[in-house]
Amino acid sequence: MPHTASRYLAEGARVGLRHFTHADGAEFTARARESKDLHHPWLFPPDSAAAYAAYASRLIEDPTKAGFLVCEKEADGALAGFININNIVEGGFLCGALGYGAFAHAAGRGLMREGLHLVVRYAFGPMRLHRLEINVQPGNAASIALAHACGFRLEGFSPKMLYIDGAWRDHQRWALTSEMTVRR
Repeated sequence: MPHTASRYLAEGARVGLRHFTHADGAEFTARARESKDLHHPWLFPPDSAAAYAAYASRLIEDPTKAGFLVCEKEADGALAGFININNIVEGGFLCGALGYGAFAHAAGRGLMREGLHLVVRYAFGPMRLHRLEINVQPGNAASIALAHACGFRLEGFSPKMLYIDGAWRDHQRWALTSEMTVRR
């Protein structure tokens, strides 16, 4: 039987990762609208066609960004969430900053944990990064739990680090290096 290539960049037991496409706009924005209560006040993913087009274009075209969709394998590839690596720096740093969000129908089911493990493996493998960072607001318990569950270590606190929802917000800084994943 001939081998058929997977449609995913990486696969776990329940999820697969793939890059953003412009064709994902309708499903992504519908999921974002359904998830407003879950995301507020931490996150504001694009929820209109125009906002998605601009967002996806940046992730697709900008070499300092990589966007991944977390897809449920048993639900015919339905979008469970997204994980982006932003501010990718090459050279001696080889680092990127992670941003992520689950969609409401998938929250609390472990799908994002599986997806984040896949992104970490992909970032430290084919992308050849050395370090990944997550900046999370101290009150965002779900995001902190995800970072911790995936092996990230708390490295510090930055007052008024990012401008979100009309104000400068404090953030905890979490990080993981490729050497840390080898020890796990």
